[in-house]
Amino acid sequence: MRRVQLEYGTGHVEVDLPDSAVVIRTGEPHREPRPLDDPVEATRSALENPLGSDRVRDLVRPGSRVAIAFPDRVKGGTHATAHRRVAVPLLLDELERGGVRLSDVRLVNAIGLHRKNTMDEMAELLGEHVVRRIGPERTVNHDAEDAEGMVTLERSDHGDAVEVNRCVVDSDLTILVGHASGNPYGGFSGGSKMPSTGLTGWRSIRCHHTPASMTRGDFAPPTTGSYFRSQLTAIRQRMESAMPQPFFTVDAVLDSQSRQLRVRAGAIGAVEEASWGMATERTEVRLPGPPADVLVIGMPRDFHYGAGMGTNPILMMQAIGASVIRARAALRPDPVVIATSICDGWFNSREFPPYAAAYDLLQSCRHPHEMTAHEDNFCNQPQWISAYRNQHGYHPFHAFSMIYMGSVARDLAQAVYIAGAQSPEHARGMGATPIDSVGDALADATALVGRDPRLIVIPELSKPAYHLVTHEGTRSARNV
Repeated sequence: MRRVQLEYGTGHVEVDLPDSAVVIRTGEPHREPRPLDDPVEATRSALENPLGSDRVRDLVRPGSRVAIAFPDRVKGGTHATAHRRVAVPLLLDELERGGVRLSDVRLVNAIGLHRKNTMDEMAELLGEHVVRRIGPERTVNHDAEDAEGMVTLERSDHGDAVEVNRCVVDSDLTILVGHASGNPYGGFSGGSKMPSTGLTGWRSIRCHHTPASMTRGDFAPPTTGSYFRSQLTAIRQRMESAMPQPFFTVDAVLDSQSRQLRVRAGAIGAVEEASWGMATERTEVRLPGPPADVLVIGMPRDFHYGAGMGTNPILMMQAIGASVIRARAALRPDPVVIATSICDGWFNSREFPPYAAAYDLLQSCRHPHEMTAHEDNFCNQPQWISAYRNQHGYHPFHAFSMIYMGSVARDLAQAVYIAGAQSPEHARGMGATPIDSVGDALADATALVGRDPRLIVIPELSKPAYHLVTHEGTRSARNV
């Protein structure tokens, strides 16, 4: 047996696991590509040599109105050479060389349905000098519920609703700063995913963040060849059909410490094609042997969406669902999942105001997919809209999309155990089984999957995740 520390709450819990367990940590067993020595110069070079597009300075003229959209605090880092902090100042320089006045530039935080960031957080993301250079009045959050600030376009070629931030269609040029990072939703972040989720409304997002797309056989393992991904592309293309010119994107492939591995700029399709190979090299971990029987996850109290992810039962189950998808090609078709989570029922109503009510509504459903019937009524309630717009809270549909991701774990796994749940009823309310310890869960799992089960262990869910594949795995995050 070997002793492994799993994240649990604000600390760790030590568990004894079989010596044969495959433990996945940053850099183990997978060695990531070496980060760029000079990300500033690499970004400058990408802007000087765009793919499938003219240079930014040649896409604008004096009087041009420009929007630069960037990802929120959920990903990308805030260190001095973080991609946002490097790319945005260089883009502003390019625009000025093209004759654009900075008073005609707007910086838009592409939050989608996440909570709005404060101005202090904006300065942390972009650098205080960037906010001063543009001005706080022109450094804004996307607002999916701003009736005057949103535009409804014709449906995409897939028939999906397209509600988009007005600046996208009113600006003479919209520039996207994105990250080509491994993501359970469509393989990678960045590219078409950036505008199709970050700058749209909930009625558009629900067309793909829905059981109809997420339960398809091509959704898991994560792949850029899924119907889900094609929906994102079609929504982006519909936006571009209404824009003066297509998006110009600057995407960086990031490592587990949010350092740039590659930077490419230009048209979205060309940038995706040039980025996904390196992103796969960073993200995909190939494991020896047959698929595993059990996935063990260490879950902290707080991680990327905000405080209380490991206590809020909806977000807890979402994290498990995302982990199952990331590991899908390294697991048997019906694995057992064991997660160490406090699961004490603290929803963190300040950041996630609609979540407790969404959880209560879920208890009236026989299956999470039945929540789709409640979307319109719940997501139009004024108190939840006000909390999103005015109180830095997550949008009400965000809770639904997280429930749907959690249901993926329920559907794919034959059992999900929550070891150390302090509120067992909240674990049961999400379709999981509360249990005292990882050892007890392993004993139950052995009865389900057979003696000497193969284990994959992810001790630290808070760290940037990999996509796992065995030599017998069915698919990777590559384009298929």
